[in-house]
Amino acid sequence: MNYQTTFKRYELKYLLTPAQKALILQVMQPHMALDRYGRTAIRNIYFDTENFRLIRRSLEKPAYKEKLRIRSYRAVGPCDDVFVELKKKYRSVVYKRRLVLPQNTAISCFRTGTSLPVHSQIASEIDYFRSYYQPLFPTVFLSYEREAYAPLEDGDFRVTFDENILYRTHHFSLSSELRGTPLLSPGQTLMELKTSGGIPLWMSHALTVGKIYQTSFSKYGSAYQNLLAQGGIQYA
Repeated sequence: MNYQTTFKRYELKYLLTPAQKALILQVMQPHMALDRYGRTAIRNIYFDTENFRLIRRSLEKPAYKEKLRIRSYRAVGPCDDVFVELKKKYRSVVYKRRLVLPQNTAISCFRTGTSLPVHSQIASEIDYFRSYYQPLFPTVFLSYEREAYAPLEDGDFRVTFDENILYRTHHFSLSSELRGTPLLSPGQTLMELKTSGGIPLWMSHALTVGKIYQTSFSKYGSAYQNLLAQGGIQYA
């Protein structure tokens, strides 16, 4: 496993009806296939300040924004590897810095405020972020079921479909079951197109035919706005 990863790409988001998803899957068939992970159940723990400074700033749609999370692609035990991710966005380009650590090590470092036990540029960036915004707390647990597609031929264009997106503000464990409050309407799917360049012409044509339009959708941001609307967030 690669224990350090850096991504730089565009991530375009679309909310699909069942009919629109069926259309996209049909059009994709000659060009793409499920990646080696197939359908996964992704779990995320998002970290923020006590007054939700990071997500409030992100929702203001600045030129630059950032977020920090710990993620797994299945239910994991205390000693299983998870991903510590620093995700940044500058003028529509997404930059992701990612480290792999055992869940108990990552959670312990975040709980105690100690540095990550890795000597690398990515670890230094994550530790600086944590120091700059300290203290950080686990604020939202987000889970969803994902189908990820990769091209049949060479290329970095990827398509993901996220469904059953749930959030909660307790039981922050990547070992836990998928439960919480839904973010999408019944039958909806969040599709993301991920690319470092352009969208293939066949996909652009399918979006036009299906009247599928790009949207701005942040899972963490939507969870925060729901909590705010329901009075689930109280500021000191």
